[in-house]
Amino acid sequence: MTTVAEWWRRGLCRMALAFLALCCCAPAGAQVIGLRPMLCHAVTDSRQADDTLPSLHFACAGTPRGYQHGSLWLNARLDRLPIEPRNLALMVHQSRFDRLAVAYSYADGAVRWQEVSGGRFGAHWRAGGQIVFEAPDRDAPVVAVTMRFDRLAEYDLVHARLMPQGDGARQTTALALVVGASLTLLLIGGLYTLSLAFALHRPYLAWHGAWAVCMLLWGGIWSQLDLLIFPGMAGTVSAQTCTFLSCLAVTLATVSAVTSFAPGILPRRLRTATLALGVVVTLFGIPLSFVRGPGLMELAALLGWLILADLLAVTICLALAWRRGATEARDFAGAWFVPMVTLAAIQLIDMDDGFWGAGSKLVILLAATWQTLWLTIAATRRLGRLRIERDRARAGEVLARELARRDALTGVRNRRGFVESVAPLLDRARADGLPAALLLIDIDRFKSINDEHGHDAGDVVLSRVGRRIAAWEGAMCTAGRIGGEEFALLAIGLEGVVLERFAESVRAGIAACDHRDTIGDRSVTASIGVAETRPAAEFRLLFKLADEALYAAKRDGRNRIRRIAPEATDRSYPPQRARINQ
Repeated sequence: MTTVAEWWRRGLCRMALAFLALCCCAPAGAQVIGLRPMLCHAVTDSRQADDTLPSLHFACAGTPRGYQHGSLWLNARLDRLPIEPRNLALMVHQSRFDRLAVAYSYADGAVRWQEVSGGRFGAHWRAGGQIVFEAPDRDAPVVAVTMRFDRLAEYDLVHARLMPQGDGARQTTALALVVGASLTLLLIGGLYTLSLAFALHRPYLAWHGAWAVCMLLWGGIWSQLDLLIFPGMAGTVSAQTCTFLSCLAVTLATVSAVTSFAPGILPRRLRTATLALGVVVTLFGIPLSFVRGPGLMELAALLGWLILADLLAVTICLALAWRRGATEARDFAGAWFVPMVTLAAIQLIDMDDGFWGAGSKLVILLAATWQTLWLTIAATRRLGRLRIERDRARAGEVLARELARRDALTGVRNRRGFVESVAPLLDRARADGLPAALLLIDIDRFKSINDEHGHDAGDVVLSRVGRRIAAWEGAMCTAGRIGGEEFALLAIGLEGVVLERFAESVRAGIAACDHRDTIGDRSVTASIGVAETRPAAEFRLLFKLADEALYAAKRDGRNRIRRIAPEATDRSYPPQRARINQ
């Protein structure tokens, strides 16, 4: 039967495969032009009006300076670009700025402006951190595109692309699907991991769940899906929040990895140093989130080196833990491999113009989704194994308790097991007003069997008699061995003639056992004392009465049944004789 953990593992695997298929099959734009190498720039005071565009002098060489407190104008002429100058769409990465205005200049001299500003992106935002400006449809072709950034934090953060509007729509749709799938998987993985942490009391799972939630928030804000609920976060606030959340995520992931290993697996100094690096990343991210002026890229580069150092420390921890036999190390190595390679790659390779314009942010989101799925599946697999081991341990415990209450020689319950098993039967019988009868069975002259044939032969006889008595066990009848050669049967619901016939069938069944291979032609018989009460009495009273009846059966010649009831202790079955093999 499939366990819940196995069901979760299979479900997550299917979602992971579907997600990979979505990422691989999403279409890319046919004609995409990155504008960064072709941009000319000009810097003015932020109070300059947009209609001053014709009078600006753009420089096409060098890097713009002094724009952080003013306006940066970026211009690209389309006569230099291999693209159809109609039905164009301009995609710009979300960044830190107060206002972005886009002007489309047409061949007939007309200029059409569109703009967004902090807290007001209107209908221009798209999932994946994109801001889209579609050129108004006119008879004249577009000859130039100009972007004006007011109080832009950093020119190096500007990434813009031109493409046909149809290709842009397809790319944004594909990007929205991939981002939505990633965030959904992060949400499921995070909630499930937190539930596992609560159920298993594993701190590292709680840290990992917190990391998944942090990445979920980061992905939702970076992709701008949060603007569906909080439109006022558009622009700089979102970019600053994403910077802090990305640093916090590195810290949470580091703590999750380091705390997953049992004490003693990692050297204390290595463990402390790795955790300290993770905390420093978050502390460094706090001031970096608020920087808007010069030095932002330098601080970002320093943060990149801190992240690389943290990744190196975590890699050393995983390698050392793996070498020392920590099973969690294999899980974290598989989970961290993709994010580590991704974070290292984006420090060395510029990816901001690729991946449907989402750049390195989309790669990080995909890597985070991979890490969450891998660790969630690994934790689910481990939970399944723990449950299997727990079930086996419980089954073994139940079996051990049962064996402790069973007689090893005959297989029926021993005295302790018999007394414990009859108590609930008697309670139910009293509650239902049913009669109860206790049969004490003693093998006649058993000592002589041991004396004449040896104790091994006596054990064989006891074993056969025990198996014969066990044949009468059922829902309303319990058997046990309560002494050396003494057995007991408790029957619920039998009285009168029916009880007499049952006791006789027990006596006859024991006498019919074949022991010729052990003690020759000697027969083995038993005397039975029966105590009957209605309603069912306490076990002590039944045992006392049955013991008196058994003594009477022995005294009257053995191989017979005697019965005593509490309301008429002088009543007894008439003596019965059975044939005895000499």
